[in-house]
Amino acid sequence: MERKLATVLFIDLVDSTSLVAASDPEVVRRRVTGFFEQVARCVETHGGTVEKFAGDAVMAAFGIPRAHEDDAERALRSGLAMLDSVGELGLEARIGVETGEVVVDEADSTFATGEAVNIAARLQQAAAPGQLLIGPGTRNLTVGRVEVEELGPLELRGLREPLWTWRVLRASPNGHHHSNLSAAFVGRSEELELLENTYERAVRHGRAHLFTVFGAPGVGKSRLAAEFCDSLEGATVLAGRALPYGEGITYWPLAEMVKTVAGISDDDPVAEAVGKLKACCEDEAVADLLGLASGVLEAVEAERSQQEIAWAAREFFEGVAGTQPLVLVFEDIHWAEEPLLELIEHLATWVREAPLLLLCLARPELLDVHPGWGGGRVRATAIELEPLSPEESERLVGELLDDVVLDAAVRAAVLDKTEGNPLFLEETVRVVAECGVDRIPDTVHAMIAARIDRLPSAQRAMLQRAAVMGRTFWAGAIERLSPDVPDVDALLEDLLMRDFVLQEARSTIPGERAYRFKHVLIREVAYAGLSKSARAQHHRRFAGWLRERAGEELLEIRAYHLDRAASLLAELDGAPPADLAAEAAAELEEAGKRALAREANRSARSLLLRAVELEPTLERRFKAARAAWRLTDYPAVSAEMELVRAAAEEAGDQRLQGQALTGLAHVALSQGADPPGARELAKRALRLLEHEGPDAHFEALAILATSAWWMGDLSEAERLHLKALDIARVTERKDFESRALNELARVYVERLQHDKAEPLFARAVLLAEESGSVVRRAWARGGRGDLHLLRGELDEAEATLEEARELFAEAGADIDRARVLTSLAEVAARREELGRAERLLRDSIRILKPLGDRGTLCEAQRQLAQILVREGRLEEAELVALQARETVGAQDHGSRSTTRMALALVRVAQGRHDEAEILLREALDVLAGTEFLLSAIEPLTALVRLLRARGRDEEAEPYARRLRELTPPDFPEPGFGEVGETLVPARAAAPVPAQQLRPW
Repeated sequence: MERKLATVLFIDLVDSTSLVAASDPEVVRRRVTGFFEQVARCVETHGGTVEKFAGDAVMAAFGIPRAHEDDAERALRSGLAMLDSVGELGLEARIGVETGEVVVDEADSTFATGEAVNIAARLQQAAAPGQLLIGPGTRNLTVGRVEVEELGPLELRGLREPLWTWRVLRASPNGHHHSNLSAAFVGRSEELELLENTYERAVRHGRAHLFTVFGAPGVGKSRLAAEFCDSLEGATVLAGRALPYGEGITYWPLAEMVKTVAGISDDDPVAEAVGKLKACCEDEAVADLLGLASGVLEAVEAERSQQEIAWAAREFFEGVAGTQPLVLVFEDIHWAEEPLLELIEHLATWVREAPLLLLCLARPELLDVHPGWGGGRVRATAIELEPLSPEESERLVGELLDDVVLDAAVRAAVLDKTEGNPLFLEETVRVVAECGVDRIPDTVHAMIAARIDRLPSAQRAMLQRAAVMGRTFWAGAIERLSPDVPDVDALLEDLLMRDFVLQEARSTIPGERAYRFKHVLIREVAYAGLSKSARAQHHRRFAGWLRERAGEELLEIRAYHLDRAASLLAELDGAPPADLAAEAAAELEEAGKRALAREANRSARSLLLRAVELEPTLERRFKAARAAWRLTDYPAVSAEMELVRAAAEEAGDQRLQGQALTGLAHVALSQGADPPGARELAKRALRLLEHEGPDAHFEALAILATSAWWMGDLSEAERLHLKALDIARVTERKDFESRALNELARVYVERLQHDKAEPLFARAVLLAEESGSVVRRAWARGGRGDLHLLRGELDEAEATLEEARELFAEAGADIDRARVLTSLAEVAARREELGRAERLLRDSIRILKPLGDRGTLCEAQRQLAQILVREGRLEEAELVALQARETVGAQDHGSRSTTRMALALVRVAQGRHDEAEILLREALDVLAGTEFLLSAIEPLTALVRLLRARGRDEEAEPYARRLRELTPPDFPEPGFGEVGETLVPARAAAPVPAQQLRPW
């Protein structure tokens, strides 16, 4: 069984019942037989297959058993020919055509099933007599190749949604053509220069030169030729394209060129065409021979020899080149029949006294049937057109997008997937906005599938099995997946020669030869051709081979392949076999544990969730929830940890119950902003973990310490952090030690004991580096960056905080990344870069809102309110400041103070000074009885300035004195302390000078 992209055509006689009733049965039989014969001829002429006759209807398929890159166009040209032929019989028909993925029983089978079959049948039923209707699948593949009338959405029986439909009117004269000559021409300067130099040499010496451009489909052969020809002055350029199918196509390119010179159109009567041809040929024999070759004349005697036609062509083109240099462009000569190839070589050999450049465009497969092409000639050049460089591809994407903004990640994915092939790039950019980057455009899929289908069956099967492994595969694995193939090495060598695969210089599996698909899309199309049942079988076999050959080194890859096998069989049968589900779940769990250990948290989460889905266990559920905790996905942590806690309690598993309670304590603190609740949960966790190792206590102690911080009890926080530090040192966990030192240093910063904090931050950074923990490295840099910021060392702060942001992003710790953004916004605000500060804070809020970390969110909101005040956007500032007041937790003493201060600054700017004063006093009252010293500086500064601006210097003095006690002489003024500059003094008509508002 195989899957294929195919085009399905249904044709039905109109009003056949009336025909039967009104005519003699023998007459009816002859006419219906004639109908079937004409339909079959049209299908077969265009390379399709008649799948079945049913009554007076016919179903045909294009693309099975063998795909062609233009199957959709072939089907439409065939359908148009059918309508003409049926009309000549005095009958009418209606046709429906659609393209899509179908399933066939075997590689050489034509029996297809799939949605495209049903849609084509429904379109045929909906068509009016004499109409050919197509759906979106066929339309996407034939844009520019047929002329259509858009009918809009059509209600079709059996379809849930209306289907967008087109009526085909006629074939475009420039069909069989992929190249988009309107797109930007990027790169190819060396190839263009070589072409130009070769042309100049041919002109200078008055001789013929054969120049062949080889290249993979879509690499830009036609575009290079077009750019070259457009640059020529004083030259005659004639072009013709070899066709892949049809009647009388042997000399088709020659015919196109001759008709161009003679001015013959397809609508000219024969006599007129002959007259035009003879008028431009000095020799009547030449005219006769070219007339036969080009189809202008019908042969009335035995066909003339190839040598005679070649002689006539030479005489004709020498005559054309006698007036000015001549360039003959032969496109797609890999489709050419032998007589045309011999004619081109004849011209290259025997035109010796005329300036002629024979420019031939071909795919590498030309060399499969004509390995000596161009060989042995002095005046012959062949080049291979390589993919664009990454820089050139980037340029082309920019040109294609014009002003359209494409997400940076999507843009990178487009470049990565298309690998420098201009056509693939153009087509992917065209569909990416609608379908996403993961889908291969049908045009590209058809082109690659046709190339794969031209392979011998053994090579095609091997390529598909290799595709199961991924972009890289191994010869030994191919042998395991292909027990029916006697000589794997010979077939691999053939695929190498045909340019489907490359051999890798090194292999990740010792002793195994590694190969790689030449292009990632070849791999994807080859994989798409396998049935899902075959994919599942090969994925499982490959996983078994990996276990034998690579052991635990490639565990994650093995887990992936077992998972794919299970998923595919579940899709087909409703559920995978129990043994496969158990095997896959075990491998996924182990891979998830490894990912957690190296802090690849997103990967870990995905792997562990899949393990739970296949075979749920309590341990797997906890690990999956733990990964969500690492990712700061608190809604998921809350729901999943509660499930684990309840199940562990029922099972009597104190270890898992305690670990789950620790996770719930973290959620209570961060999402619930409930330090007392978090403290109780953490204490329960410690009791349950009493008999576990000391490292099991570390997380619960850290939560207790943070709860104490939130409630302003810094002494308790210090004690608990020191206890956690002891555990870290006993267990020799450098990541734990770095974390404890970092948190301890933050306590000292809040107490304004910077001399004690500095060495702890330095030690935390060192230990984080030694531990290899991405998160610990990020936290250590974040703490160090905040200290630089506090000291006014803005360059150092920004550099360190940017490092922290990148590391948190790498670990997938979104809340921590958002927290660093607020510090970077503070740096920007200190530099008066208010627009940048606002953007950073809005990014932070965007990240935090869905995750629900109230402690960080309220701080980002209050900072944004203060920025908006400075920008004079008071209505927005008020709204955001009030949101911050709603977000803050009741026991979050530090943020209860800062959010009040932010609203106070809004009130000052609004001239509502009494309210501002009340809010600033409340901000200080919240901190009363706590050990928050650093946090008191900003509200103290603002209150002193406000009171002095209102002429109440004596009342301000106690607060100013407290401020002087807290801050050393060189302590920088708070970054948002410019409130005094926004004040409108209550007793004066003019603002008080800023220097008078300084509290010290």
